[in-house]
Amino acid sequence: MSDQSRRPHKPHKPHRRPQKDPVRILAFEALRAVDERDAYANLVLPPLLRKAREKGDFDGRDAALATELVYGTLRRQGTYDAIVAACVDRPLREVDPPVLDVLGLGAHQLLGTRIPPHAAVSATVELARVVLGDGRAKFVNAVLRKVAQHDLDGWLEKVAPPYEDDPEDHLAVVHSHPRWVVSALWDSLGGGRAGIEDLLEADNERPEVTLVARPGRSTTGELLREEAAVEGRWSPYAVRLTEGGEPGAVEAVREGRAGVQDEGSQLVALALAHAPVEGRDALWLDGCAGPGGKAALLGALAAERGAVLLASEKQPHRAGLVARALDGNPGPYQVIAADGTRPPWRPGSFDRVLVDVPCTGLGALRRRPEARWRRRPEDLDGFAPLQRDLLRTALESVRVGGVVGYATCSPHLAETRAVVADVLKQYPDTELVDARPLLPDVPALGEGPDIQLWPHLHGTDAMYLALIRRTG
Repeated sequence: MSDQSRRPHKPHKPHRRPQKDPVRILAFEALRAVDERDAYANLVLPPLLRKAREKGDFDGRDAALATELVYGTLRRQGTYDAIVAACVDRPLREVDPPVLDVLGLGAHQLLGTRIPPHAAVSATVELARVVLGDGRAKFVNAVLRKVAQHDLDGWLEKVAPPYEDDPEDHLAVVHSHPRWVVSALWDSLGGGRAGIEDLLEADNERPEVTLVARPGRSTTGELLREEAAVEGRWSPYAVRLTEGGEPGAVEAVREGRAGVQDEGSQLVALALAHAPVEGRDALWLDGCAGPGGKAALLGALAAERGAVLLASEKQPHRAGLVARALDGNPGPYQVIAADGTRPPWRPGSFDRVLVDVPCTGLGALRRRPEARWRRRPEDLDGFAPLQRDLLRTALESVRVGGVVGYATCSPHLAETRAVVADVLKQYPDTELVDARPLLPDVPALGEGPDIQLWPHLHGTDAMYLALIRRTG
């Protein structure tokens, strides 16, 4: 008998397969889509959730947790990156992006939810074993155990510079916004620590879904019969869905008689519709109409007065979305695909014109939290010429005595007052209309004559509107 045959047999330790957690795997897939494809979470997540429900993997609580993990991780990414950076021995740029996504998910569970720390670590490490492999899962485990040593306040004391030393960097780390965004928002607010902190905190809160009852097609009374529906704050056509209400379950929304539309966008359309014009009021223009929310509301308001709306959108596929939003409008309208800076209509054709111009979207960071990490200061230079061209065309498209509304979903002064001031220098036969009396129930609209809405003051996106009348 050989020596080898006399050795005692040692059984192999069985290799445990990682346990697949559908909720966290889905959250990871959504984050990867946002990172790899520049996708938006609000577009990526719904089809993933729908597919999971159809497979029987998810119930309502699972969907709520997955949604919280994705949006919470994206909103707090800057804060979590600063904390994770303090727990690794290399620059974050040298850590693979998929690993950073898993670490972000783990950090959010540890620091931003009520999940017990041991469960947050073990569940995230198990996710790492599934999507990254055993080797990198060990790295994730080591990092998260360091993260778990302090709560969020404890970490912020360690990683955020004191406010007295560097106010903007302190706010950037504590409230998870890029420093340049903090600076821009602070300038737009006009100073004061309380206001900027309230705004940054509001940007990190999950907004309620707001519906619009399109006049002549639906009513707020109909929408208020839905579960968890309450009246809007400011718009007479707004209804808010509380407790995570699902707009796709609302019959009027499915049929296009109502839509999902932030109350700030509704107020912009209402202010333009209520602005006094001299003479006729028969032909309205939405010059940047995609994807169609404001056009649908304007079209319905125009129909109530016997006016006609022309909705113009440069991109054909977005023009298709506008046509879908307007389908069923109670009055006449037309949708065209046209470049708003080189329009096919004659100058002076319209009584009312709205241009909600392309912008950085810094006013909608509650809804698109990933946008804050994608935008760069140099993006402002890219938008500036187009914004000015669209406003110039709008002023040439309205007749004498008519009104133009210049709107952006950004409060950045370079996209709001700077654009209006520059363009109006070239058009001396114009005047700014005080927009504030047109929204009499809405407080804190600013010094005028333009208006600026804010998430922390109005519960809306940070929409800006200037109304301009042609006088000659």
